[in-house]
Amino acid sequence: MSSGSSPSAAEIAQTPVPFIDLKAQYKTIKAEIDAAVAEVFESQYFVLGPNVTGLEEEIAAYTGATHAIGCASGTDALILALQALDIGPGDEVITSPFTFFASGSSIHRVGATPVFVDIEPDGFNIDPEKIEAAITERTKAIMPVHIFGQTAEMGPILAIAEKHGLHVVEDAAQAIGATHAESGAGTLGTIGCFSFFPTKNLGGAGDGGVITTDDPELAKRMGKLRVHGDVGGYNHVEVGMNSRLDALQAAVLRVKLRHLDAWSDKRAANADRYRELIADIGLDGDVITPPVLPQRRHIYNQFVLRVPGRRDELLQGLRARGIGCAIYYPTGLHLQKCFADLGYAEGDMPETERACRDVLALPIFAELTDEHLRTVVAGIADVMHASGGIRNAA
Repeated sequence: MSSGSSPSAAEIAQTPVPFIDLKAQYKTIKAEIDAAVAEVFESQYFVLGPNVTGLEEEIAAYTGATHAIGCASGTDALILALQALDIGPGDEVITSPFTFFASGSSIHRVGATPVFVDIEPDGFNIDPEKIEAAITERTKAIMPVHIFGQTAEMGPILAIAEKHGLHVVEDAAQAIGATHAESGAGTLGTIGCFSFFPTKNLGGAGDGGVITTDDPELAKRMGKLRVHGDVGGYNHVEVGMNSRLDALQAAVLRVKLRHLDAWSDKRAANADRYRELIADIGLDGDVITPPVLPQRRHIYNQFVLRVPGRRDELLQGLRARGIGCAIYYPTGLHLQKCFADLGYAEGDMPETERACRDVLALPIFAELTDEHLRTVVAGIADVMHASGGIRNAA
């Protein structure tokens, strides 16, 4: 392919673009990662310990929280947060239905009832204007989900929570480094919950999670709950769970944390470039890029298009051209079979259901080249226009 030209359909087929490439990231920091892992094996300190404590201190500083508590997964982070707030049977927690399953399942796991509130039409996050109508005498908390790496509209959510005496548990699994009015995700509510799943912006070499809070008593309790409620010497003051963070994961994450802002900035630059290229192919209204909302830093864990009416066609067409893409999420939590007893029906969450029909995530990882991005958008043009290449691409 000549420099500056648009790739043809034949060239697209020969130039696959993966949806995510963890090997590409590893190659850039291999020496640092290998040394950190080797140090853990030399120490033979594999569970909790100095690396976990070091990571907790560094995450607290990075997010702006006073305390950070490592745990075994992002799901466990949510469960531990709810347990620490004494949320359980008979209680309700308001959350979004347009999210990964853990948001709803964590509420169910502590014995409480998830109450779903529909999302905003633009940013995919819970709609603050619909929250208050869902509050009952059983409501104990609101769990906004900072979906795809952009925070929910936290100002009105926090105001509603304060008015009704509710906790706010931020599901920030996809949003480490995101900000809202210059405050870090995970520091806006009572507790913030993060995931270190490998495909996150800050991803480990397996599962892991962390919880943030400014409340010292909550921090102490969550630290106790993650080790079976043990305060030392096999003295279990309450029933907790086994959710300790591995030292190997902490060592890997400490290395990656040093690179996180640069990676997230590159993701944002990729998002801006996608917008430029997609604007050039003349598909206004057919392919809609995610909005940039005011006072927020979007860290683009995902770059999610809306493709009304033709999403599945585009999905299949891109994959046929070797271009990775994915649907986040095909079904709202309110319509999942396991939550059927909650009584929701199709049509109850129209914006969520519309998003589930329309959304398509493109590759956005930091190691993508401009040629990769152009190849992706050429594929979009090829499928949507039923002709080859980008028209009038820069």
